[in-house]
Amino acid sequence: MTTVLDIIRQHKIISAIRVQSEEHIAEVVASLYSGGVKVIEITMNTPNALKHMETIKQNYPDALIGVGTVLDAETTRSAIMAGASFLLSPVLNKEAIGMANRYNIPFIPGVLTPTEIITAYEYGAKAVKIFPISSLGPKYLKDILAPLPHVEIVPMGGITADNAKQYLEAGSLALGMGSTLVNDQLIKEGNFVEIESRARQLVGIVDQFNRETSDTL
Repeated sequence: MTTVLDIIRQHKIISAIRVQSEEHIAEVVASLYSGGVKVIEITMNTPNALKHMETIKQNYPDALIGVGTVLDAETTRSAIMAGASFLLSPVLNKEAIGMANRYNIPFIPGVLTPTEIITAYEYGAKAVKIFPISSLGPKYLKDILAPLPHVEIVPMGGITADNAKQYLEAGSLALGMGSTLVNDQLIKEGNFVEIESRARQLVGIVDQFNRETSDTL
């Protein structure tokens, strides 16, 4: 049986939508989807996040839609009741992970150190998000996985088309993409073509990585 983490592992890109205005969320999602991104996270600090998450799930039934910036158990349950397929957080919260596990929904908490990673697993997390990764780089990820090869890691923060392959080669479960793909400036300009182009480029990097990896098996 294919799990949510299996789908994330296959697509390897989680695009986080965190915007100040909800006016153009439909265009943003359409651009990401047209560019091949099928795993999308709506952050809770986006206006009416749960309402938009429900709408996106209805309009794109073959996409995987989750909720991010989930900080506590109450928000976890609200997101799950609204239909979130997965949850992400910038922090580590035991009660939130427990709530998600009660409903069998993957919760990916934010961690930074080996101790936090193991603590997250002891709390019941099946994967973790290293955030922010930008000042540490892909070597940090590789160094973490050397003694902890069983850990599933989603790095996030400062990942671009220039370094995405390095993070994949370091052993990422998937890449968390924020302003690299979607940011307020592009939305303000109405430059949804650029969002689609960036999505397509990153999907191409993932596809090439998957081909190269399968060739070596």
